[in-house]
Amino acid sequence: MKGYIGFWACLFVFAMTNGQTEVDLLIIGGGAGGTAAGIQAARMGAKTQIIEKTPWLGGMLTSAGVSAIDGNHNMPSGIWGEFRQKLYDHYGGPKSVATGWVSHTLFEPSVGNTILKEMATHALLDIVFNASYEAVERVDEKWMVHYKRRGRLYTTKASILIDATETGELLPLVGADYRVGMDAKQDTGEHKALKNANNIAQDLTYVAILEDVGEQKHKKGLVKKPKEYDPNQYACACKREAGEMFGVVTDCDQMLNYGKLPNKKYMINWPNCGNDFYVNWPKLSDTEQAKEIKKAKTFTQGFVYYIQNELGYKNLRLAPEFPSKDRFPLIPYHREGRRAIGKSFLVVDHLERPYDFQLYKTGVAVGDYPIDHHHDKNPNAPQIDFINIKVPSYSIPIGSLVPKSMENFLVADKNISVSNIVNGTTRLQPVVLGIGQAAGTIAALAIKDNKKPSEVSIRKVQQALLEHKTYVMPFIDVPSSDPAFCAIQRIGASGVLKGYGVPYKWANETWFYPERIVSEYELKNGLMPLFPKLNTLHASGKGVTSEFLMELFAKLDMDITIEAIKDIWISKEMEISFSKTTELNRRIASALIDKLLNPFAFEVDFDGKLKSETPFEE
Repeated sequence: MKGYIGFWACLFVFAMTNGQTEVDLLIIGGGAGGTAAGIQAARMGAKTQIIEKTPWLGGMLTSAGVSAIDGNHNMPSGIWGEFRQKLYDHYGGPKSVATGWVSHTLFEPSVGNTILKEMATHALLDIVFNASYEAVERVDEKWMVHYKRRGRLYTTKASILIDATETGELLPLVGADYRVGMDAKQDTGEHKALKNANNIAQDLTYVAILEDVGEQKHKKGLVKKPKEYDPNQYACACKREAGEMFGVVTDCDQMLNYGKLPNKKYMINWPNCGNDFYVNWPKLSDTEQAKEIKKAKTFTQGFVYYIQNELGYKNLRLAPEFPSKDRFPLIPYHREGRRAIGKSFLVVDHLERPYDFQLYKTGVAVGDYPIDHHHDKNPNAPQIDFINIKVPSYSIPIGSLVPKSMENFLVADKNISVSNIVNGTTRLQPVVLGIGQAAGTIAALAIKDNKKPSEVSIRKVQQALLEHKTYVMPFIDVPSSDPAFCAIQRIGASGVLKGYGVPYKWANETWFYPERIVSEYELKNGLMPLFPKLNTLHASGKGVTSEFLMELFAKLDMDITIEAIKDIWISKEMEISFSKTTELNRRIASALIDKLLNPFAFEVDFDGKLKSETPFEE
């Protein structure tokens, strides 16, 4: 059984191994989060190893076949943006991947795997495929992970361990505290949470990828009728009434085009009388889970049989997309896993009203998808209208990746410290890529600075992410190509100038409005928590000018000249010509305040509160 093993058992296992590897960072799971974490950590100089049970990278993105990206289309942050650009390069631009109506970005899973493997090629990153961990333990402040590959046992020793599994498998094994299932209102304070908690997780899906083979007569890709096949279970697949978030589906072509991929392929991941399947995996042993997952695959086989025979799409066959004998994906798509109890706990109130709290100041990843849960296949699941819990786009706090009860251990997939409700949006592919990139950054800085991940400067983590074109604030109207991108992100994360959030269909928004004139009062009010001396500064509702900034700097006893302001203005390539009396927009004001006052230098704790009244020094 996987887990901690005793001293003598450890000696036995170690004696049976074929060698030991030592790295700075060990990642269990080469899914979306684990892959991003490994790429980022290696790029930042950390010797890293990923142990992955399949021969592919990408997890839900590729191995599970969920190759239609949900969310973050207007925020191509960091590694997610890099991955998407490579998809554009491969297929011929954005229009070439906008093939299905569920997403702006759809691709063949095998192509996604190839791209991720190319991105993960780095001298400091070792990836062990087709490997399963057997035991995890702590020895002399190091992690020792024993894993099996091709019948042989190996051991890796690491300073920091990341759980990047699809369901948070390591959390119970290492003794970390975690949550699973639906939360109680008394535990989260969320107005939509249940009175009593339960361990019900979302439905999972065993996806299928079909291809159009035309009128060919061969039988390759046709599926057999399952023994328990019941066509009534799929009878309403081609019809769906309009909801607030989901348009009308009136025919079977429209249903199939939902997940249409490039090269005449189709992702079958259909929630409406389709192939969602409930597995009560938190209560099951590994053996029992495997049996239920097999049932989920058979249920999808039944749906494919229904499409091919009852609906008459004999031209659609299982594509030879995956390195599997049956042509099905390598793993199921888990929408939910165990969730670590972290230094921060992100609940729906933080998403609905970010500026009523301080957590947004610690953001390390962003998301914009609505709160979407799948519980249709479990009749015992309590009814919550998740999709109507309205939130704008949001930031994920760094403390959600750092477990409270375990040092030198991070989480980097759907296992972060969020409520069950919030998991309905943080589970999406681009968000998990961002979570992984942030976890890799935390680990790399901890190793570089010889600190525990819980001790690393939050501002240093955010700055490192910004240098890799990663969003820490979800401002959709300030792309990473903007000359003031980093400045605006820092000003936003410092709370000096705030964004404006809007819940909006399937792509929620937060706007910074960089062209809007910033008033004297707005700027003073934003700076006051950091610079109390500004209390006596007279500020009106008029727009900020360079002359007003000179008064502001004088209040802070700073000797800054108009020439210094002009030099920064010009160096930032601002489109508006410099003038002492020009009213500044939020872009220009951000660039100037960021450079001259550096409010981002004030360190914050995991709650987003100031750690001191003076800036930190490098």
